[in-house]
Amino acid sequence: MPFDFKDFNFKDFNPFCHLIGLSFTKIKKGYSQCVVEVNKELYNPHKVLHGAILYTMADTGMGGALYTCLKKGELCATIEVKINYFKAVRTGTITCDTKVINKGRRTAVMESELINDGVKVAKALGTYSIFIAKIKTNE
Repeated sequence: MPFDFKDFNFKDFNPFCHLIGLSFTKIKKGYSQCVVEVNKELYNPHKVLHGAILYTMADTGMGGALYTCLKKGELCATIEVKINYFKAVRTGTITCDTKVINKGRRTAVMESELINDGVKVAKALGTYSIFIAKIKTNE
């Protein structure tokens, strides 16, 4: 794992997720769980939770699950995420459970299931790139 999630300062690492109230509740090898409490500030014009919140949860959950499988020095980035929305959300807590389905040397595939108070509201499948960070020099 490239860093320890136990004492990780998520707010500074991903300020957008902090803005929407996303927090991780479980992280283990190949798996993550994150949650968001629904509030009216996250609604779209139709007065339901904006789909971008669910997408953000899946995308961030996928990154969290994959980071637990990476070697030191490796990073990951989203290539694509496909999401199906099943039901509108107005209240409650959204839980996103994500697992790594397949990890190769350069890409990985993850699956996220989004649940609103016991009801499946969306499912996502994502592909991520795995790479070594290039260090910039002042030369």
